[in-house]
Amino acid sequence: MSNNILIIAEGRAEGLRKVSFELVNAAQQLAGVLGGMVEGAVVGNNVGAWADALAKTGVAKVYSVDYAGLEHFAPESYASALAEIIRVAQPAIVLFGATGWGKEVSARTAAKLDWGLVTDCTEAKVENGALILTRPIYSGKAIAHVRATRFPVMVSMRPNIIPPVEANTAPAPIEQVSVTLKEPRARVVETVAKAKSKVDLGEANIVVSGGRGVKGPEGFAPVQELADALGGAMGASRAAVDAGWIDYTHQVGQTGKTVSPKLYIAAGISGAIQHLAGMSSSKVIVAINKDSDAPIFKIADYGIVGDLFEVLPALTAEVKKLES
Repeated sequence: MSNNILIIAEGRAEGLRKVSFELVNAAQQLAGVLGGMVEGAVVGNNVGAWADALAKTGVAKVYSVDYAGLEHFAPESYASALAEIIRVAQPAIVLFGATGWGKEVSARTAAKLDWGLVTDCTEAKVENGALILTRPIYSGKAIAHVRATRFPVMVSMRPNIIPPVEANTAPAPIEQVSVTLKEPRARVVETVAKAKSKVDLGEANIVVSGGRGVKGPEGFAPVQELADALGGAMGASRAAVDAGWIDYTHQVGQTGKTVSPKLYIAAGISGAIQHLAGMSSSKVIVAINKDSDAPIFKIADYGIVGDLFEVLPALTAEVKKLES
């Protein structure tokens, strides 16, 4: 086993996700203390462009599994491919993004290798030869500091916590890793593409979310307008999703997406602990609610007691004035 850090990059049709570049930055900080190198890995079908982009981020090497059987996402197949890369690379630490994809694949990969896994971390540092990891627990009500005293270990890092690196260095070598994978237990019979949001919710620097206070599907119109004006993404509470007012892909919370934007605006959201678990690590939180006793105000940096149908259009108008 080496002292190297291996980051597992994540991509989609448009290219590598931002979290992949954030992981390189996190790995470089750890490698500076451990005295190892940062390496990267990509898996999938037709991932040559991903490997090329990752090779220009300052990593020492990129491992690639480009396999036709990975055209459709099958967690067990991706975990098998990553396990083979890790056996070849022999890193001390493997970093995933704590995204839906990363959480699914990291758990399966750790189980295959019989490694320890610490999930949804907001900080990682090395002190006295031990890896110290910080992660929220109990739906964000407490912070745990986990000490990994032995290597190797696997970690998933929450997106939007660490600035991404720029992909502008001389390209590192790319090593193709050969794998033979079993047929997945399930097969894709049909793919239905949903309309994509203008800004990815999980990676957005600004999120404007609506809750039960929007009163119906049409109530998300001013939420979307403010999000668009700010160049951000639209989110929602579970109550709004369960009511059928908005698609689940917008849900923020314990049973939805975890977000860590620079600015989170919660409109008509009371602040149930399940929702706070998904957004409490936001840098700045603004709460808008008619109920001055709403729990969301306890964690908000700024609070507006008022009707969201008056406040949101006013904010949108002011933002547009600044842009004109």
